Amino acid sequence: MNDPDLGIPVREPAQTGVDDTILPFEVSALDLRGRIVRLGAAADAILSAHDYPLPVAKLLGEAIVLTVMLGSALKFKGRFILQTQSDGPVRMLVVDFTSPGTVRACARFDAERVTAAVAAGTANPGKLLGRGHLAMTIDQGPDMNRYQGLVPLEGNDLEYAAHEYFSRSEQIPTRVRLVVAEEFRAGANGARRRWRAGGILLQFLPQSAERARQPDFDPGDRPAGAKLPIQPEDEAWVEGRSLVATIDDIELIDPSLSSERLAYRLFHEHGVRVFRAAPVRAQCSCSRQTVATMLQSFSESDRDDMVENGKITVTCEFCSSTYLFAPDEIAAGGSTLS
Repeated sequence: MNDPDLGIPVREPAQTGVDDTILPFEVSALDLRGRIVRLGAAADAILSAHDYPLPVAKLLGEAIVLTVMLGSALKFKGRFILQTQSDGPVRMLVVDFTSPGTVRACARFDAERVTAAVAAGTANPGKLLGRGHLAMTIDQGPDMNRYQGLVPLEGNDLEYAAHEYFSRSEQIPTRVRLVVAEEFRAGANGARRRWRAGGILLQFLPQSAERARQPDFDPGDRPAGAKLPIQPEDEAWVEGRSLVATIDDIELIDPSLSSERLAYRLFHEHGVRVFRAAPVRAQCSCSRQTVATMLQSFSESDRDDMVENGKITVTCEFCSSTYLFAPDEIAAGGSTLS
């Protein structure tokens, strides 16, 4: 799968697919780098924890894949957070990736508007999101500044938003494909629904500054009436993005097709080098202690308003875990919690 002249072992691509992995790869002949993400149990655990309408679950699944793709590029212990805020039926998506490989996610939506969109046949990702913004935040820890990038949502899907972000903020030619689907398997108690998700990210990263130049954005700072110069696309990038466009959705989620085999299918003519695949799993960071600490930050009167039937009930939006507290457990000053 790579060049023996560089001292890199050459072998056949793995035949067996492995879920919940991130496979980095490189096509040095075309100055391309990328990652392939396959999610099985991780996507199913997150999406099955909520009774989301089908189009909402699929949209959140796409956001999970995109976040895993981008967050897995972190070279330090930290968090990558993707969040949308918009005026569409799905008003918010939040996906939280903690390096090296845990992810959690949730969605907020207007059930009536989603139902209406489904009935009208307009429940596509762009319409569900509507207009607003997508924020991508890198959190390096309490002693470091956060970095945040914003891209507008203007009725387009998450793939389009990712392309706009990399084009305008990072100025890196990028192509993203995101796929989410349900898999039905027969079982002792009937068909069992499982979620699968996958995606590929491809970027053009030439060493030459001249080859890395991108066209100026309209209108830029050119004088009024001046023509915007045409910057031709690099042939290597044209070939790379064209190859990614040939991928069928099923290829990104098919458990019988390994990520290595997919990379080989796409780029074998140029030689493709794969790196060690990294695991990813669904894991929420909530706990009884963290929830109690959060409740202690409220005033006593606010906590009193939360009491119902002698208990304070808190349900995690990410994993749907429910925590019950007696009011005296979270009195000011705290106490030992079991």
